[in-house]
Amino acid sequence: MNDLTQTPEMLIAQMGARARRAAADMAQAPSELKAQALVAAARSLREAMPKIVRANRTDMERGAANGLSSAMLDRLRLDEARINGIADAVEQVANLADPVGQVIDESERPNGLRLSRVRVPLGVIGIIYESRPNVTADAAALGLRSGNAVILRGGSEAVESNRAIHAAMVRGITEAGLPADAVQYVPSTDRALVGAMLRAVGLIDIIVPRGGKSLVARVQDEARVPVLAHLDGICHTYVHAAADPKMAREIVVNAKMRRTGICGATETLLIDKGYAEPQALVAALLDAQCEVRGDKAVTKLDPRIEPAQDGDWNTEYLDSIIAARFVDGVDEALDHIAVHGSHHTDAIITQDAAIAEQFLARCDSAICMWNASTQFADGGEFGLGAEIGISTGRMHARGPVALEGLTTYKWVVRGTGQVRP
Repeated sequence: MNDLTQTPEMLIAQMGARARRAAADMAQAPSELKAQALVAAARSLREAMPKIVRANRTDMERGAANGLSSAMLDRLRLDEARINGIADAVEQVANLADPVGQVIDESERPNGLRLSRVRVPLGVIGIIYESRPNVTADAAALGLRSGNAVILRGGSEAVESNRAIHAAMVRGITEAGLPADAVQYVPSTDRALVGAMLRAVGLIDIIVPRGGKSLVARVQDEARVPVLAHLDGICHTYVHAAADPKMAREIVVNAKMRRTGICGATETLLIDKGYAEPQALVAALLDAQCEVRGDKAVTKLDPRIEPAQDGDWNTEYLDSIIAARFVDGVDEALDHIAVHGSHHTDAIITQDAAIAEQFLARCDSAICMWNASTQFADGGEFGLGAEIGISTGRMHARGPVALEGLTTYKWVVRGTGQVRP
């Protein structure tokens, strides 16, 4: 058990040292053993369901008392269906192909040296996250399957839920024979421990932040170890002039309202000036109890629409609110996305294949979609099992970060006695 009287630096150093030893074991763990451990962890999550629900109830009550928004409370809430979903996701990761040891490419030099690039784990991954307790299981599962050790630091809003999920996961993986230190949970919500993780050079190989702008900004400002950033999701849906009206209404309402608190929710609606049924489109959102904040032209479509302010185009609402404006063609839509988007997920709705391909080619986002809801921006929906986050940067991994994104590679060189002249 960790001694909470230690300084943050001492505690993270001890956890990091244990994680480093566990990572060495995990890198050599057979694929079958890792899969068996995750199946056992999923079973343990289901067995611990009453305990997890009770822990989550405590977090929900505290969150409501502290004034958490409805969207944040939705992210936090766990019930039997969601816990079963978390366990299912862990099992899905167990069934995915193990990336460790995969040969990326091979070549032979004129001197006979045979070169190959082989996937290997990153090592020790620190995950700093807020609100969503499913991240505890997702991160643990992805880290283990890809041969890494993980150090988890969840937010204070979900502390009881996270501890209960972590305990269940560890119980399962240790029963299967993997080291408990491969999945560690930082035992305190002291913010100083975040700083200690960010400075843990040589102990933690990469930091993955999942949370709001303030968290990600702090991580990027203070980190002395590499960061794989999951930024905000200012996602756009552009309804082109050639969009099918029925399809457009269904996609837009789903993209905004299915779950408003996820990063793949559409936050801005762009309507082509040539689109035939804009009034019905915004009415569908309003009728679904979504607040629409529109530019001057959009406000004329329905008296229920509120005027948009400048800041609305740069806001991730995570709530039943959407900004809407008219644009004059695909060029203006792409210009708006380039200025106001977060390079997360952006979609076009159109029956014009040529325009769609133009949008997909020119849209500079991690995920670009055609005739689909932005709510599909999810590792599970992409067939990746769970995800550790959606990277909006350009380095290492982009889009949903799953098993492959948690590996790097090494060069393996096989010779027959060659010496360099």
